Amino acid sequence: MDRRAFIGRVAGGLAAAPLVAEAQQSGKVYSIAYLTVRRSMEPLTSTFLHQGLRELGWIDGQNFVFTTKAAGYKSERLPELVAELVRLNVDVVLVDGAEAALAAKRGIRTIPIVAMAIADAVAIGLVDTLARPGGNVTGLSFLGTELIGKQMQLFREAVPSLSRIGILSNPANPTHEARLREIDATAQTLAVRVERVTARTPSEVNQAFAVMAQTRVDGVLVLSDPMLSGEEAAVRVAQLALKGGLPSMYGWGTSVKWGGLMSYGADSEDMYRRVAGYVDRIFKGAKVADLPFEQPTKFLLTINLKTSKMLGLTIPPLLLARADEVIQ
Repeated sequence: MDRRAFIGRVAGGLAAAPLVAEAQQSGKVYSIAYLTVRRSMEPLTSTFLHQGLRELGWIDGQNFVFTTKAAGYKSERLPELVAELVRLNVDVVLVDGAEAALAAKRGIRTIPIVAMAIADAVAIGLVDTLARPGGNVTGLSFLGTELIGKQMQLFREAVPSLSRIGILSNPANPTHEARLREIDATAQTLAVRVERVTARTPSEVNQAFAVMAQTRVDGVLVLSDPMLSGEEAAVRVAQLALKGGLPSMYGWGTSVKWGGLMSYGADSEDMYRRVAGYVDRIFKGAKVADLPFEQPTKFLLTINLKTSKMLGLTIPPLLLARADEVIQ
């Protein structure tokens, strides 16, 4: 099923979902803001978030309004956007990625902040502990660093000839350094070489692949990041990887739907729905400081067989049998 058909099917499900807004008849219309370094909210993110909210009785335009503040991949704009949200005095701020989360924490003192999917929240100083975050920040962690070794092992299993891996990261992402250290340790165990390449904006992805062509890598592992994992960059990465004959590995299954070879990581659909639960509890009076950071409960191995055929790869049958989703 292609992406538009998939979104259409889910959106159709929204229209058919039971309306339970009667539970929220306080008369107040709440305001939800979304802060991101991207150009906009990803369509799939919006679909699953709004579906989760609707299932809990929160309907856009009826008992809440939604505002998006997007930095257009210009990190320096985040403080300005945060200041706008403070002036608007919204009821809750949803943040996408570590850069947006840290900017929100620095500029917002009282408004509840919910991280939609972030790695290493304690290590980067976003919260004190996952169990009791304290302050006005909570949310969901997608275990970016903890899963990176598993991603490399699965990548090597899918491509046994993999001996030199290109690692595409965003130096502006404060969570990537920990993942790069874990990659170096895993590379020694797997006896593979690592070539680090970086891209801060979608336009720099082309140069990153030019560098990988010069260093003759056998595949590329793309670190999860709002810029690198968004549709705009994911499509570009998939196209450049195919053009260069490179298998690609990701942390989010959506990147595989857009043409990447494979991914292993948290179920993004499940996580975005669970964000709605935080919003619901906050609107009902829960204190953010008492809401623990949640970690993923569902992990998916996704493989794109169409991409493997275009690359001339045969995915080992045992690995294919373990996949949670296979894209034909």
